[in-house]
Amino acid sequence: MIRHIVFFTAKEKADLDRIIEGLSVLTSITYARRLEIARNRKSDQLGNDIDVVVYGEFDSEADLAAYKAHHLYQEAIRCVRPLRESRFAADYELSTDVHFAGTAGLGQVARRSGPVGRE
Repeated sequence: MIRHIVFFTAKEKADLDRIIEGLSVLTSITYARRLEIARNRKSDQLGNDIDVVVYGEFDSEADLAAYKAHHLYQEAIRCVRPLRESRFAADYELSTDVHFAGTAGLGQVARRSGPVGRE
């Protein structure tokens, strides 16, 4: 499975609803296993520059490519591009690119680093 994550910043904060509306057409594209459009909660202690997040899961590279070639994807670009300041995207393969999947990986990290507070 491929995860596709895109971050957007708005030129004008007043356009956030229009950006979310423009991106929401993407949820009608059937190639995605899961697709979410969300406003960033901006609760991170180090940085809150991102305004909107698109999170998608695709069964294959072919499905992701078909999603990006779909006319609704092009429509979303046409609507959102003039309103956004920046766009950052990342794609990764869940089965090959993720080092620690699930909570089992967290236990491995904890065992490797030893108990907290004992130095």
